[in-house]
Amino acid sequence: MLLRRVIGDALRARRQGQHRTLREVSTAANVSLGYLSEIERGQKEASSELLASICDALGARLSEVLRDVSDTVALAEQVEGALSTPAQSPRVEEPVWAADGQVAVTVRRENPLRTTLRARNLRPGNGSGTARGRELTGV
Repeated sequence: MLLRRVIGDALRARRQGQHRTLREVSTAANVSLGYLSEIERGQKEASSELLASICDALGARLSEVLRDVSDTVALAEQVEGALSTPAQSPRVEEPVWAADGQVAVTVRRENPLRTTLRARNLRPGNGSGTARGRELTGV
């Protein structure tokens, strides 16, 4: 699992959740559109200064984004062997407990080198439980 990919996914999710374009955020963060795109796709690793600038442009605190990243990494670690061992079947569903309730985790192994982990919180009292979702792809 590459941390830069998880960070990129968290930034992209925030940007898309605000219905903003790469161009809008790159202009506000004073970073080139291409470089921001590479950061979101996990191809480039942002410095702490640049990450802070992007978070500011998104109206998010750096600690919030890093908390999202930390939660995603913790979920990946809880699903034992999800990113390192080959699967018996292409999809595996495993419930994992988080501090705020149950989390449904779907692990899809497309091949021995590519695994996608999708997690969504199942908050108590919320029938469908799609309040928060994260996706993580590892190679």
